[in-house]
Amino acid sequence: MNKWIIAAWAGALLLPISSVFADSESDAEHVEEQPLRMSPAQRQEQGIETAAVGRRALTGSITAPGEVRINAYQSAQITPRVSAQVAARHARLGDEVKQGQPLVTLTSVEVGVAQADLIETDREWQRVKQLGKQVVSDRRYVEAQVARQRAYAALRAYGMNKTQINALLQGADASRATGEFELFSPQDGRVIRDDFVRGEYVEPGHVLFEVTDTSAPWVQAQLDPAVVARLAVGAPARVSRDGREWIDGRIVQLHYSLDTDTRTRAVRIEFEPGATTFAAGEYVDVELQTAGEDAALAVPTDALVLMNGAQTVFTLNGDEFEPRPVVTGATRGGWTEIKSGLTRQDQIVTQGAFLLKSMALKSQIGDSD
Repeated sequence: MNKWIIAAWAGALLLPISSVFADSESDAEHVEEQPLRMSPAQRQEQGIETAAVGRRALTGSITAPGEVRINAYQSAQITPRVSAQVAARHARLGDEVKQGQPLVTLTSVEVGVAQADLIETDREWQRVKQLGKQVVSDRRYVEAQVARQRAYAALRAYGMNKTQINALLQGADASRATGEFELFSPQDGRVIRDDFVRGEYVEPGHVLFEVTDTSAPWVQAQLDPAVVARLAVGAPARVSRDGREWIDGRIVQLHYSLDTDTRTRAVRIEFEPGATTFAAGEYVDVELQTAGEDAALAVPTDALVLMNGAQTVFTLNGDEFEPRPVVTGATRGGWTEIKSGLTRQDQIVTQGAFLLKSMALKSQIGDSD
C-alpha cells in the first residue's frame, strides 16, 4: 500500500516539472525563430552593408627591419657649373624653400668675361638688326646674330637664368658685368645640406645645397631574395617606429640587383606626401603584404562575430537577417577563410555585424522576460 502511494505522489510531482521543461523548449524554439528585419532604408541608416560571398586569394605578411632614406626622386643638389667664390648665402640648413627662390650668390671671373661679351655682342646685334639687311651685308648680319647667341648660351651654361640675363642687358652697361650671379632652388623642399662658408672658393660640381621633399621619404628593407619573390610592386605595406602606431604605404620598387655584401635584395616603400614624420637614417619596423595563395571562400574578418561559442556571420534573405555559424580557416590581410557554413550564393553582412549581434541578444533577453 505504501509503495503505491509513494509512486502516485512521485508521478504527481513529475507532471509540473515536465511541463516546465516543455515550456522552456518551446520558449527556446520561439527565441531562435525570432527574425531580424530591416528595410533597405533602415539598413542604410544603421550603416549596415552587405555583399555576396566570394572566393579570393588570401594574402600573408612578413615583417622586417627597415631604414628611412631620402627620396632621391624628390631631391636636388645645387652646384656651380664654373669656378666661383661664395659672395652671400640666402638660405640655411633646415629652411623650407620654394622653387625659384635664390639660395646663394656667387662671383666668377669667367662669368664676368662672359657677361661683358654678351653686353658687347648684344649691342652690336641690336645696331645691325636696326639697320637691316638692306644696309648691312648678309655676312655681317649673320655674324652679329651668331655672336650674340653664342654669348647668351655661354651665360646660360654657367647657370644664369633668363631673368638674370635680361636684367644684365637692361641699359647695355658693361660696368654691370661683375661676374656676380645667383643659384636658385629647382624645387620646393627643405634644405638638408649647406656645406660651404661665405668667401669660400668652390669648383664646378661642389654641392652647396641639397633640397628634398621631407614629406615623402622612402623606407628601404633588405630581404632574402626568396622572400622578395613573394612580393609585388603596388602591394600594401606599413611602417612603424614603435610597433604601436603604423603608417600605411605601398611597395614602389623591388631592386633587381643583390647587395654584394649581404646578398639581400632591396625593397622600397613609399607613402602619400605628408603621411610621415620620419627622419632620414631612422630605423623602423616594416610589414609587407605577400602575394596571394590559391583562391578560397572568404569573408571580411569584421563580418565575423562570436555567438554561442561559435564564429558566426549574418546572412541576408530579403529583409531578414539570420545568424549563421561557420567553420573558419586562416586569416590573412583582413580576410578569413570559410571552410563550411556558407556558399557563394549567400549574401552576408560585411559591416554592422556587431550591431546585429547586440540586437539579436537584446531580442532574446526580451523574449525570455
